[in-house]
Amino acid sequence: FSFLFVRSLLTTMTTRQLVKTRLEDGIFIITINNADRNNCVGHPTAKALVKAFKRFETDDTAKVAILQGEGANFCCGYDLKEVSEGAFVNYDSQPLPENFRPMGPSVMALRKPLIAAVEGYAVAGGLELSLLADVRVASSSARFGVFCRRVGVPLLDGGTVRLPKVIGVGRALDLILTGREVRAEEALSIGLANRVVEKGKALEEAIKMAKLIASHPNACMLVDRTSVYNSLSSPTMKDVLDSDYSEGVSVLAESIQGAGKFMTRERVNAIL
Repeated sequence: FSFLFVRSLLTTMTTRQLVKTRLEDGIFIITINNADRNNCVGHPTAKALVKAFKRFETDDTAKVAILQGEGANFCCGYDLKEVSEGAFVNYDSQPLPENFRPMGPSVMALRKPLIAAVEGYAVAGGLELSLLADVRVASSSARFGVFCRRVGVPLLDGGTVRLPKVIGVGRALDLILTGREVRAEEALSIGLANRVVEKGKALEEAIKMAKLIASHPNACMLVDRTSVYNSLSSPTMKDVLDSDYSEGVSVLAESIQGAGKFMTRERVNAIL
């Protein structure tokens, strides 16, 4: 009996789809499927996440992506079992795909919007994955934090770069230095979460937001989104404004079409 049980367990572990994806009405949903380990990310899961995000980026029918975790938690960070065995330290010696980091796609510069639907814990590397998203929809059960501070693991997946840009330097340093827990309401108040909904409803709310985003003219939205990120890294205000204008002009045809549709709806008085 024990032999059959072990064989069954090993088969389940090797055949499990660690990252699930589905495309519905232009919304590409990516799910970390490792609930029995609190959706911690090990090397195989990280590679599967990279593959999923590359699919999203190259599929023209996918307008918006949602990242979530299966079950009660979004992601509790990197798999400390691998850390304890030294695999984490030896990552440079392993054959890693382009744009890969310990958590997977965390340093990818996505061309299209991403929403993180956060239930339960999004901590350590899980927090960093949530920061890859443009917005974070959190349930009342959500818990954020740099918990890796407590075990001496640094933020290697963009957390020290993105967190200050999302919530400001002072608040970011508070979380990075202390490793303390941030609950949903505080996350909302400091801008770490964009919306808070009741427990179990994060994905539902994220889908509503994704549908709204996908309903708008796409090219214009993408240009404005890119301009926002350019403004965070361009050296001068002139560089930002020049890029904003040149990119905006490139999609004016879509604007003209949209304005025409607006006028035909007899909503002229609402335009101002």
